[in-house]
Amino acid sequence: QVQLVESGGGLVQAGGSLRLSCAASGRTFSNYAMGWFRQTPGKEREFVAVITAITWSGDSTYYADSVKGRFTISRDNAKNTVYLQMNSLKPEDTAVYYCAARYGYYSLQHVSYNYWGQGTQVTVSS
Repeated sequence: QVQLVESGGGLVQAGGSLRLSCAASGRTFSNYAMGWFRQTPGKEREFVAVITAITWSGDSTYYADSVKGRFTISRDNAKNTVYLQMNSLKPEDTAVYYCAARYGYYSLQHVSYNYWGQGTQVTVSS
């Protein structure tokens, strides 16, 4: 079992920034791909960003087209924490943001992740 706790959401103006954090339990954090997803009422949970599990070759990041160039995902393995730095926020970024974990190889599909945080609300005003 892996427990995830998100924090850092809030209300910001368009063009502003937020940094979301996701703290994970356990001591095998580096073996998990870590993703961020978001969801609005009436819509399917959608992919935002993922950072791969740590291997001998390091890690890699992948982003949804809608956030490329604005959002950055990173991980601090010593703290068992993954971050999502969100810049140049737009009203359409408003959603509940969820942290997710998946052992081994990464995925862009929310159904592939079996560990989820409780979510944190991000609201962007115009």
